[in-house]
Amino acid sequence: MVTKVEAIRKVLEEFNGVATWEQIYNNIEKYYPAAKRGSAWMEGIRGVLYRELKNNRNFKRIGLGIYSLKEYEEEPLPKIREKDRMHSYMEGICLEIGKFKNFEVYTPDRAALFRDGIYLKDIVTLIQVPSFTYAEIVKIVKKIDVLWFNKVGLRFPKQAIEIVDTIGTLSDALNRCLQLSHFNTNFWIIGPPSHRNRFEQKVSQEPYVNFKERFRYADYQGVIQLYEAAVHHNKMETELLGTPRG
Repeated sequence: MVTKVEAIRKVLEEFNGVATWEQIYNNIEKYYPAAKRGSAWMEGIRGVLYRELKNNRNFKRIGLGIYSLKEYEEEPLPKIREKDRMHSYMEGICLEIGKFKNFEVYTPDRAALFRDGIYLKDIVTLIQVPSFTYAEIVKIVKKIDVLWFNKVGLRFPKQAIEIVDTIGTLSDALNRCLQLSHFNTNFWIIGPPSHRNRFEQKVSQEPYVNFKERFRYADYQGVIQLYEAAVHHNKMETELLGTPRG
């Protein structure tokens, strides 16, 4: 009889050695038919995987919600000059961090590759933007690269994140964010360090200056470091406690 550990391994093998929690949950019954019996079945699967991580067996964590076989060799990070790859990689990081912080997360670029065979569609929790305001505004807002939504209460975006890898797209990114000016939403622009001065100039001009305190700029390396620190922290939680956030 297949054990839960063996079933998780088979799911990871099915996805070429790497899978998200959702992929594990959605496919484990193929190999362990009783996996979803009981109201706390997700916690049971997480407990099994966390035990293996804590004991340094079978699996490893390579993202905030992404796991692989222990022997899996991770793909190298995209280089800054690889604009298309860096764009979707940054989107993936922002989606992962948003999920980790317990937000619903959305991107219009669901077909784009994040890393290691994981696509953005494998991370998002929302396929469509909720109808939180007028349809004309939602039509524009749904083009923003990454949105974080409250899970409870009023479901409006709490964070709007645009990846600006080409300076010519900065104005459009800022304008999309301004569609949310009447909501309690923070605006993040992420790009290479070379774009920061132009960003500061733009948000000091009309109409952005009226909302300047809500705009923030982060460069690629800073976001990557934040992400890697969060992943490392969770690995430490696994080793010490065996119960990190999934």
